Amino acid sequence: MSNEPAISLDPMYQLIREGNIDEFNAKKQAGEYCNLKSCDFRSLDLQGIDAVGLDFRGAYFRMSDLRGIDFRGSLLDGASINGAKISGTYFPVEISAQEILLSLEHGTRLRVNRIKKKKKTNKQQEKIKAI
Repeated sequence: MSNEPAISLDPMYQLIREGNIDEFNAKKQAGEYCNLKSCDFRSLDLQGIDAVGLDFRGAYFRMSDLRGIDFRGSLLDGASINGAKISGTYFPVEISAQEILLSLEHGTRLRVNRIKKKKKTNKQQEKIKAI
């Protein structure tokens, strides 16, 4: 995987680059596929984008306007938000505040701490059934 952000030819990505966020959202809601992995969003205004279910892994958001975006349902592993405007932005709970701050101030790639669920033992399951 290249570390360089890409300017994709994907038509949905091009809508974002051209500032057509409403049209992007409408097409996304209609089920149109988009590949935003490792894309360059440098200095773009993304306010209002419906980010739920989008794959932004490896994306480059340097100096972008991300205010008010809800990224809680998005994949942001390896994305960078250096210098971005993030007031009112929701990030996935798996990304710590410290990690966000490091990326915002120093351009580091976001590291996502995946929470692994422990399997319940037979004893634990029996206790739950007994209740």
